[in-house]
Amino acid sequence: MNLIPSKHLFRFFCFLSVSISNHEAFSSAEQTKADSVKVTLTEGTNIAIALSPDKQTIAMDLQGTIFIIPAKGGTAKPLTDEMGDCRQPVWSPDGSKIAFQAFWDGNFHIYTVTKEGGTPVQLTSGTFDDREPCWSPDGKSLLFSSDRSGNYDVWQLELANGGLKQITTDQANDYFPALSADGSQVAYVSERTSAPGIYIKNLSAGEEKLFLTSIGKLACPVWHPVQPKIIFSNFAEGKSLLDVAQLGGGDWVTLSDPAEDVFPFKIAWLSETEYLYTADGKIKRKKLGEKQSSTIPFQVNMSLARDKYKLKVYDFNSIANNPVKGIRGPVVSPDGNTIAFTALGDLYILKKGSTKPEALTNDAFIEIDPAWSADGKKLAYVCDRKGNMDLYIRDMVSGKETLLLNAPDNITFPTWSADGSKIAYYQKDPAAFGRAALKMIEVSSAKETTLYQPLFDGSQPSWSPDGKFVVISALVPYSSRYREGVSKFLVISTEDLSSRFITPINERTLSTRGKNGPYWSPDGTKFAFSMDGVLWTVAVDKKGELLGAPRRLTNELAENPSWTGDSKSIVYMATDILKKISLADGQSETIPLQLTYKIKQPTGLTIVHAGKLFTATSPEYQTNVDIIIEGNRIQKIEPHKAGRKGNLIDASKQTVIPGLIEMHTHQTAAAGEQLGRLWLGYGITTIREPGGDPYDVIERKESWASGRRMGPRNFYTGGILDGSRIYYGMNVGNVPGGAQLELELEKAKRLGYDMIKTYVRMPDAMQKRVTAFAHTLGIPVSSHEIYPAMRYGVDAVEHMGATSRRGYSPKLSLLNNSYQDVTELLAKSGMNITPTASLQGGLPMLVAKDPAFFDNKQFKAFYNAEVIEQMKAQTALRTKNNPAFLTSFGNIQRTVKSLIEAGGHVTPGTDSPIIQPGLSYHAELQSWVDGGITPYQTLRAATLFSAEALGISKDLGTLESGKLADLVIIDGDPLKNIKDVMNVNTVIRNGEVFTIDELLKKNN
Repeated sequence: MNLIPSKHLFRFFCFLSVSISNHEAFSSAEQTKADSVKVTLTEGTNIAIALSPDKQTIAMDLQGTIFIIPAKGGTAKPLTDEMGDCRQPVWSPDGSKIAFQAFWDGNFHIYTVTKEGGTPVQLTSGTFDDREPCWSPDGKSLLFSSDRSGNYDVWQLELANGGLKQITTDQANDYFPALSADGSQVAYVSERTSAPGIYIKNLSAGEEKLFLTSIGKLACPVWHPVQPKIIFSNFAEGKSLLDVAQLGGGDWVTLSDPAEDVFPFKIAWLSETEYLYTADGKIKRKKLGEKQSSTIPFQVNMSLARDKYKLKVYDFNSIANNPVKGIRGPVVSPDGNTIAFTALGDLYILKKGSTKPEALTNDAFIEIDPAWSADGKKLAYVCDRKGNMDLYIRDMVSGKETLLLNAPDNITFPTWSADGSKIAYYQKDPAAFGRAALKMIEVSSAKETTLYQPLFDGSQPSWSPDGKFVVISALVPYSSRYREGVSKFLVISTEDLSSRFITPINERTLSTRGKNGPYWSPDGTKFAFSMDGVLWTVAVDKKGELLGAPRRLTNELAENPSWTGDSKSIVYMATDILKKISLADGQSETIPLQLTYKIKQPTGLTIVHAGKLFTATSPEYQTNVDIIIEGNRIQKIEPHKAGRKGNLIDASKQTVIPGLIEMHTHQTAAAGEQLGRLWLGYGITTIREPGGDPYDVIERKESWASGRRMGPRNFYTGGILDGSRIYYGMNVGNVPGGAQLELELEKAKRLGYDMIKTYVRMPDAMQKRVTAFAHTLGIPVSSHEIYPAMRYGVDAVEHMGATSRRGYSPKLSLLNNSYQDVTELLAKSGMNITPTASLQGGLPMLVAKDPAFFDNKQFKAFYNAEVIEQMKAQTALRTKNNPAFLTSFGNIQRTVKSLIEAGGHVTPGTDSPIIQPGLSYHAELQSWVDGGITPYQTLRAATLFSAEALGISKDLGTLESGKLADLVIIDGDPLKNIKDVMNVNTVIRNGEVFTIDELLKKNN
């Protein structure tokens, strides 16, 4: 381990643009002018504590800051700033300082800070995570858990010289170390398959033994001061408990009340019989053998501010020609003279010397993922003409098209072998988001072979020239404890199916998986790939082994690379421009491409005679009114008058509501043409996509906006901006201090993003930079974080509880409770939250409650009975991993209700297609109402609040004069029965009328 010398500390923290030497200085210097709301927190969600050796002071982490309070309770004093995500404090034996884990530099490392505060000292460093510190009794060393060895193990740090020693070496994860009072033994949690549980290791003898085993989720063992006992937290059978067990066998006793929500952190001993622990949002004090506990009150004072900025201006009335930016999957022909790509739902080719591409297809379906044969005579692609994305081959000479594979589920990313005899591709697994099998098919016989499975979000395969190997980009986790890692090259033998991971730079992730390589050069000597957002090559042998260091080819963003057949040039997307680079001299040239589209704008008058009109501005209906629509906007709303001129829609016995807005979904063209009709068929006229391949997303947006396909409005971002570790294929890894982040921000500007989303491994200093930039564009930023994100202007947060770098959520406990810190911060800050309740139990809860849940015409048109079985399997898996998944769902419902009642800004979304699009959205609405939120509040959130969160409420979200004509005609009374919202009769999007029969009818 390399300690950071003291002379570099100042440079290190200035590099992060964070001053952590004085919390009050941070607050006053940076926030005084902006602060507008004072917040007092008296509860904490998933707080950890430690008690000073003199028993006088409690250290506590709350929303990422280390505080101290008197042991009897009182006002908290911060010891660290708010930007480090500081967690799990432990006091040194002499009481002079506190060790903790923190995330300032984009990895969790161990720090110490004195009890008076001041500049924290960093003790560990590197590209690995170091967590859960524990002092030795003599104060000379620290134990911690780390993923340095390929999984989590217990490590020891000698403070005098910085020496590191690995204490545990099992291939399973070992973590949460706790030393006995004399320092001779260490207890820790282990995930060993044969016997998961708590183990004890004698440090001098090296002997290791199993203390206890449990199928529950164990955490934070703590030794009794004098007795041979260990206290630990135990999440089992849907309960979060505090247990104690005797060494050598004996009683295993639960200390906590079964109804308590015990947080999974270390207890602190006040004496041999009395201890402190955290549960139910509080710090509690209790004696062994007693049932009653007392509470130690605390108060944390914070100041919040909202960043006011000028919102992006949208021209929804535009009739101009717009340049097509959704150039999806461009690939150059072997002779270098033609580029094939998808745009506006069809295949195009751009020939050398021409700036205007030619359409190869012109239909209602989607043709994607074109791939040239090595001789340039054929083009493989996938299309949904028969329902799924199936594999087709087009003869480029005759124009003849052949269906090679009519697959049971969607196919993506076909790639020819060099001899043209085989095609590699992915077969999607409909039961799990992102999961697929890599297969190959013989073109002559249609014989299929599985090369590798399962894969999660793998990149497009690429063949070695001899056809003996295929290479892709795939995820390699740092450990099985957390679902985070880096993308590496995965080379697979097509003969014996053996495989191996290799990487050009250790601990550095490749760019988003998909169409960013690696691509084997036709001559077999190189891989081309994108990393750090720019284009690289690396020399390889015929087996794909790396022969040297990678060579950087561009300083600009470069994605979707493809080789010319002579291996001398690469064509790539430079954000919004096609370019070609020569490997010999590094010179690049722009490939001009002129392709435009117009937003489809209706003309003429449409009059909707509404029996009931819900405007979203009032909890009451307007009755018997005419909605007069001219073109794409509502001209006026007046009392009904017979004989008006125009296209009359009689909804006199029906209810009209604003078009619904789905606030969290990740889509792909591989879902096919029906996706747009599905959204509209469920009454959803606007979707928000907080993450995806930008070219895929923009292609969809432009196809829907132009009328090439039926579909809703789309507000989008590109890849999710992350830190040095990633998970999803769409996540963009960014190393702190690297240049890629600035390139990605410029990309957001040039591609016209409507929002930016950051993910869980991005440190606050980087997220703050993203937020400041996004606001100059007038667009919002969202993440999984609430604090300090809301303090420096992040606009929105996704999910009540979801992926977290900590392994637990600062928003939601294991029993799905959110406490006063979360509800107060969200309600007072104005930060929008999309809780995705349907994802976190709402959908299976409703399925179990309502036998008729699937009895609707949309389900029958877009889904089948297999989906129901897939839902059941997903629910069973989630319940197995979390026994409280369904039993504690009511806690999420209560939190959402309390947020709305406190004036919080809450909007419905689902995270589909992890759960089924459209269907899950109505489950979201119904689960809100099932939890006590009124139908009016629910519909207002689904329309007005969602439009406000998107920054478009001047045009959408309510039905008023001058607003865009996005509305839904339904049968029933949704203010009485929220289920009636699914009874869609007619949808009007941007003034264009779609009947339900039209939307549900399959294109054949």
